Amino acid sequence: MDNFERLLHGTEDVLQKYRVEEIEITNKKVLESSNKRFHPILFFTGNSEDEVSGIVFQITSSELLQADSYEVDDYKRVQVSLKSGIRSWIYTRKNEETQP
Repeated sequence: MDNFERLLHGTEDVLQKYRVEEIEITNKKVLESSNKRFHPILFFTGNSEDEVSGIVFQITSSELLQADSYEVDDYKRVQVSLKSGIRSWIYTRKNEETQP
């Protein structure tokens, strides 16, 4: 609701070959908003045993751009295939290798 001003609809799915890590945020605006110095980030491992469970939300193209503007420079958006076969966008660490 805070980011998109509407209830998002989604389905459970799994992202393979990734794990959740933390990244230190230095962006002053984000620090003031979240009151957290460390934020979660998806990290590609390439290890088929690593999985992250989550929800795939259906959003519009303009909402995707809105999400991009929220994320700080430490993140980048990449497209991945989920366990279900759905293609989805995720945010991962900038300057890291990602799955093909």
